[in-house]
Amino acid sequence: MAEVETDVVPHEGEEHDQGIGAKLNWLRAAVLGANDGIVSTAGIVIGVAAATTDRGAIVTAGVAGLAAGAMSMAAGEYVSVSTQRDTEKALLDKETRELREMPEEELRELAEIYEGKGLSSELAHEVAVQLTKHDALGAHAEAELGIDPNELTNPWHAAWASMSAFTGGALLPLVAILLPPRGARVVVTALAVVVALAVTGAVSAGLGGAPRQRAVLRNVAGGVLAMAVTYGIGALVGTQL
Repeated sequence: MAEVETDVVPHEGEEHDQGIGAKLNWLRAAVLGANDGIVSTAGIVIGVAAATTDRGAIVTAGVAGLAAGAMSMAAGEYVSVSTQRDTEKALLDKETRELREMPEEELRELAEIYEGKGLSSELAHEVAVQLTKHDALGAHAEAELGIDPNELTNPWHAAWASMSAFTGGALLPLVAILLPPRGARVVVTALAVVVALAVTGAVSAGLGGAPRQRAVLRNVAGGVLAMAVTYGIGALVGTQL
């Protein structure tokens, strides 16, 4: 009887890397971090520019906003990911203990999971047996918890990535407000921010497979609203002081 080929060739453009989801999440987080840096810093420098033409005041406010935002993003991401990692490790420890103390019950539970996904009871049991022999903890962690024991997120990596993304985004409005002549600062900065937000909106939508036009419009509209509000507040405060 002829040997049957079992190799499966992915469809063109289709990823089957187990870490592709995590990579996309990292990229999406980086884009969103840059987006936050753009909007928040643009709001600060445009608001201050509406209140005063003093370049020193604008620079001070922009740099302070950049530093505070970057540190806040890093600290928040570190705490969030650390909490998630601690929870995942506690669940993995519990699963390890259950596999050691009640292996038969765990095997039956794994088989029931695959049976619930549509496999026959016999095939589900065989799959559970084979996966348990290969990597019991990995099989149970993936099927029951949705966790890859070898791919736990590093909170330090997350913090640095978030801070770097925010800083990169924040530099754009900070540079844009300083380079043009005094009378063109706000207009040039607003235009630069709109273009940058259109790019981040399109990239974010592309990573998630969502319609780009809607994402771009939503992103740009949010940024324009933020700049308009801070400009209005800055102008109001500037006339009162």
